[in-house]
Amino acid sequence: MESAAADSMWISTMNVSMLDQVAVGSGASLVNLVVHAILVGAIAATLRDLADTDTSFPGFVQYTLVIVATGTLLVIGHFGECVIWAYTYKWVGAVPENTDLIYFAFGNYTTLGYGDVVPVPEWHLLGPMTALNGVMLIGWSTALVYDMLHRSVRTPKQQG
Repeated sequence: MESAAADSMWISTMNVSMLDQVAVGSGASLVNLVVHAILVGAIAATLRDLADTDTSFPGFVQYTLVIVATGTLLVIGHFGECVIWAYTYKWVGAVPENTDLIYFAFGNYTTLGYGDVVPVPEWHLLGPMTALNGVMLIGWSTALVYDMLHRSVRTPKQQG
């Protein structure tokens, strides 16, 4: 009997099962994916529209404004995604009382993880799940910025 209990320890941590942790973490990740998809889609559509318009602004000024606006919107989006994680932690009681939830969420989301705040043992998988979500969404933002820069640099037309 003790062997069976020891073997099943991997699916249960205290009173919360691993499946509960994965379900909650997956739900928060999915919400963040939708938020990020909407944000990136809106930015990409706007950039396509800007590329098709003729403006009286010099190219350098337009380029600078696009970069600053894109960066600002992405930072706001990532902040909002950290807030979603913070509310998730609060909802399930994943951190000790009086924890700065935004600070904790940002530390996990960016994989900084100072280690000065740790989740309660029952919810310890939410930290790495937050980090995985953050790495993926930050990478997606980086890909958007790279693509935007790549498309905006005009190459000489091939002669011949």
